[in-house]
Amino acid sequence: MFSRLALCLFLLPLASPAADPPAPAPLTIDQLVTQALDANPEAAFYKTRIAIARSERRDAGRQQNPQLNAQLGTWSVKGIGDGPMWQAAVSQTFEWPGRLNLRKALADGQIEIAELGLNGFRNALAARVRSEAVSLTIAQQQATAAAAASDRIGNVVQVLIQRDPSGPAPLLESRILEAAMITLSREAALASRKVAESSVELNLLRGARPDAPLTISPASPDLPAVPDIPSLLAAAENNNFDLRMRLLELRQQGFAVSLARNERGPAVTVQPYVNSQRAGDQRETIAGLSVTVPLPLWNNGKAKVAAEDSRLQQARVSMEVALRDVEKQVVSSRNTYAALATELSRWHPDSLAKFRDAAEQGDRHYQLGAIPVATYIELQKSYLEALTALLDTRAEALAALLDLELLSGLSLVPASK
Repeated sequence: MFSRLALCLFLLPLASPAADPPAPAPLTIDQLVTQALDANPEAAFYKTRIAIARSERRDAGRQQNPQLNAQLGTWSVKGIGDGPMWQAAVSQTFEWPGRLNLRKALADGQIEIAELGLNGFRNALAARVRSEAVSLTIAQQQATAAAAASDRIGNVVQVLIQRDPSGPAPLLESRILEAAMITLSREAALASRKVAESSVELNLLRGARPDAPLTISPASPDLPAVPDIPSLLAAAENNNFDLRMRLLELRQQGFAVSLARNERGPAVTVQPYVNSQRAGDQRETIAGLSVTVPLPLWNNGKAKVAAEDSRLQQARVSMEVALRDVEKQVVSSRNTYAALATELSRWHPDSLAKFRDAAEQGDRHYQLGAIPVATYIELQKSYLEALTALLDTRAEALAALLDLELLSGLSLVPASK
């Protein structure tokens, strides 16, 4: 009996249900950015491009391999006899002076382009993570506010149902309240769906499973002052990844033109050789050196030089067009941010708190009969609309600021706390 009791006590912890895993600790937006930069799978593509460019750089700095040519045969001399014959030659092609250096420069440029592509991807990824994180936190606040307003109206409806209605007014009021509750519940559901979509997107960006739990610390960074346009344009001209890429491509095309002109010079092939042949008792050995130089009779390289010159002009025009487009985007994003920042400055810091308090007080006043149903519903909707307007305006301002960061290469968004 004692042994059975001891066995039951021993197995009791094993049979108890497993405890739920602890909820993950909330992550700040900066922590999400760090995780995405470290684990995003798309970064491997750009790293592979860098590895390929470096491998091609090693090949670009090497001479062509020498070639070995061997021949075997029979040599026959009338009246003397025949015998074996063999010939061996080693040839080496030497490029025109400066050609290898130009190919190295082109290969070095490909490495710079690949590394710049990786850095540009990392910056775009960080901006995308910040934007999705802000969208998620805003959707969470909207969902919470809409659910709270819907619950408040639902509680009032339950109170009205329990009362003894006298006349059509209470019934009609309950229907009005139920309709408002359904509308607010839908808004809460839409905001919750946005939270789920942003969570999936953030998990994919940081290399996690789509259904991994994710909690973000609420952050509301202070918006900086509106930057001036000249400093933004100057920074964009020096730091913009698209412009830097176009500048590298322009330099690469300059090297391509120089290489095309250099390739008009011939590549010289030097070939030492030995020839030995024997017939009867007679033996003959010949050693010598041959030099091969192509004659530019049919293809003198002028067409290729002209084509590369045209591509160089095309790259210059593309650079100018890209510069104007970046300047246009910088001015547009800056003006958008300036307008939104001005709009946000008109809000009092305690405006939302006052609207929330008014919405909560509306429950008590309506149940006491101090305010009509229309005023009560308007209080609930006004609070939610004001919250949505403020959060959307703030999100649009942050989006414009992130665009300016990508365009100018400056750090404008304050770190999340």
